[in-house]
Amino acid sequence: MSEPVDRIASVIVPCRNELGHIEAFLASLATQHVPAGWTVEVVIADGRSDDGTTELLHRLAAGHPRLVVIDNPAGIVSAGLNRALARARGEVIVRMDVHTIYADDYVAQCLAALEATRADNVGGPWRAEGEGLVQRAIAAAFQSRWLAGGARSRQLDHDGWVDTVYLGCWPRVTFERFGGFDESLVRNQDDEHNLRISLGGGRIWQSSAIRSSYRPRASVAALFRQYLQYGYWKPFVMRKHGQPASPRHVVPALFVMALILCLAGTAFGLSPVYGLGLLALYAMVVAGASIAIAARAGWPCVAVLPAAIAAYHFGYGCGSLLGWVDVLRGAPAGRGRFARLTR
Repeated sequence: MSEPVDRIASVIVPCRNELGHIEAFLASLATQHVPAGWTVEVVIADGRSDDGTTELLHRLAAGHPRLVVIDNPAGIVSAGLNRALARARGEVIVRMDVHTIYADDYVAQCLAALEATRADNVGGPWRAEGEGLVQRAIAAAFQSRWLAGGARSRQLDHDGWVDTVYLGCWPRVTFERFGGFDESLVRNQDDEHNLRISLGGGRIWQSSAIRSSYRPRASVAALFRQYLQYGYWKPFVMRKHGQPASPRHVVPALFVMALILCLAGTAFGLSPVYGLGLLALYAMVVAGASIAIAARAGWPCVAVLPAAIAAYHFGYGCGSLLGWVDVLRGAPAGRGRFARLTR
């Protein structure tokens, strides 16, 4: 009799310039406990790193037959995911990120959720945790309902059908049915893919048992740059599908636009009280939100929270407006501003 062959779950990982993090990430993968009858392979798409990551990965892969390293010449996440997906052998695809820490049953819980729900994509909530005062404040703001806008993906105890999840785990047939990731998108390729699944009649399930923690940016300036890029690419997703994935995605742009119109209107005789009033109202809301968040996250965070909250809102809002400028002038996705990832 022939020996039974394990079922394969393929972990796909886009990666670029992660010399200081990649070994710890791979070590954490080695602690994953998967159900009997399953084996895990890891496919890393390296975006032509120039910090020594590529060389380190190839040395590590030489001694680990279940670690595969492939080239991602485009250097962006969506292209890396597609290349890793094409190389992966598994019937289940699990996406992972180098800057995330995973529970040792992360893959097992993904497999269990797929089995229980028969969903087209499953994942856990998006939990942010930080080290140091600034990163802790940024993480606390990220987790707050003042930033989440009702997004269930940030509700740590939510189990149920959702419009998106953090990272994701798919049966391979999902990609055969809905296609891969849109390589014209530098950011928001995961949101766009989930929107495509939903519009196509698919279903997405969030399980609170799928546990991980994400390390956000460690400075307010880096956070602003990140969300400027997130906001910029959102209009291209809306142009593609004719609708936002959620109304919350347009609120920051509307706020920034209202503020710009109020302040610009002073040149045409509009009283400055409108713009100043809007700013004062926003400042009061941010102050209240900062106090509410600091009461749970620790009072030292209150010194950073107003700037962090503003970086989230204004970064996303300003980026969205820049994106709409390029969408309305007919700029092709991927060839306008922010054509490369920022970190």
